[in-house]
Amino acid sequence: MVYALIGESCTGKSTLAKKLAEKVPAEIITGKDYLRMAKNESEATALFRKKLAEAVDSSNIIYIISEKEHLALLPDRAIKVLVTADIETIKERFRTRMHGNLPRPVEQMLERKHGMFDDGEYDLRANTDRDNPEEICARIINLSTK
Repeated sequence: MVYALIGESCTGKSTLAKKLAEKVPAEIITGKDYLRMAKNESEATALFRKKLAEAVDSSNIIYIISEKEHLALLPDRAIKVLVTADIETIKERFRTRMHGNLPRPVEQMLERKHGMFDDGEYDLRANTDRDNPEEICARIINLSTK
């Protein structure tokens, strides 16, 4: 199965991926990590699409997506989970990631990107401010057994 955890930076996708991988043994792939599969981007993209398509029926991959263009790589039967958090939470998590400093241009970029995935179609929407990671993982696993 392919589990796509989709969302802006600092919404909790990586935390969820680690928790989910504890329950469903899976390879975790983040963003453009797939580019390491070949020497050029088009070959790597083709190999990655094939790997994802095969994983739907034979293995588990958790693909963490934070850029819209990566949505096109997903096979039809992937489980798509939108992971969100409130903008103030995202800013605080980003501030922590940047050792306590959140420059104004970075803050403005986060504000511009906030909600960028909201208009898509997803199998599940989870807000990490309101939902506990264990419950989110249980709901994701439940989707894969239907």
